[in-house]
Amino acid sequence: MTMRYRLFGRTGLRVSEVVLGTMILDDERELRRVLDTYAEAGGNFVDTASCYGRSEDLLGAVLTDRDRFVLGTKYTVSHDRDDPNASGNHRKNLVGSLERSLRRLRTDHVDVYWVHVWDRHTPIEETMRALDDVVRAGKVLYVGVSDAPAWLVAQANTLANWRGWTPFAGLQVPYSLIWRDAERELLPMAEAFGMSVTAWAPLGGGALTGTSTRAAPESLSAKDRPVAEAVWAVAGELGVSAAQVALAWTRRRAPVLPIVGVRDADQLANSLGAVDLVLPDDVVDRLEAATGFEAGFPTDFISQCETDPFVFGNTAPAVGGRPRWTGSQPAGDR
Repeated sequence: MTMRYRLFGRTGLRVSEVVLGTMILDDERELRRVLDTYAEAGGNFVDTASCYGRSEDLLGAVLTDRDRFVLGTKYTVSHDRDDPNASGNHRKNLVGSLERSLRRLRTDHVDVYWVHVWDRHTPIEETMRALDDVVRAGKVLYVGVSDAPAWLVAQANTLANWRGWTPFAGLQVPYSLIWRDAERELLPMAEAFGMSVTAWAPLGGGALTGTSTRAAPESLSAKDRPVAEAVWAVAGELGVSAAQVALAWTRRRAPVLPIVGVRDADQLANSLGAVDLVLPDDVVDRLEAATGFEAGFPTDFISQCETDPFVFGNTAPAVGGRPRWTGSQPAGDR
């Protein structure tokens, strides 16, 4: 197994190409096994959140080699449903949530602090300034944003760049063969701002693994079933697991780092097999054809315009320009 590392956004931070998700791990002994397996494979990027039950507490107990890992956690979600200020992206919840996370994680700083979800009621200026303050205080090293529209993230980073605040270096979104919506606006936006993307649910919420869905295909929707069956067929042909195929596809998409959430070390070891799996182009075409995905307007319309002499003249096909996000490419070329 050859774990590679990527720079986190436009920073010098090195993060492994597979992220360890800890949301469903609730046993301290098994978490130790999982972390050992992950570290032995070269993994170093661990993802948690303030709302993930015991996750932060358990990580604080088992991360004895704290500096070996890039530790990221998130805030936004309510910790007291009767308190209107116990959720959201405003300064009060940001600071309070961070302090609780630091106590649980038994550390004086987190490497990446994520806004968990867009809060429509908090001005983005307040959030970005508050994030910059905790970075300047040394309690946070880098910041990222999860589950927010592309226009908002673009606004936030433009604002941060203008005012000398810390911009978002990472974007976290759901992304898999089953859920490709991020290709429309979010992935191109991330590339334009030089942001790393961490993908949650890269296995389609378990639909693509085949572990339970093969035995109960009726549990899959009419839309998802052809995709899952294509993944299972490719896995059989290549002699690998369905999870490895699904993760290998996600890793092809520049600049995506899949978050692998597991229940035990054996499940993690299987998923990490995707690191060395390179899918042939014809296989990728088959998998993507099964999704029936269309980018829609304006992406498809603009692509048509780029080669239309009516729009850009007869020389349009001969014009080169700055690189732009074009979809899948081999992981080795990223």
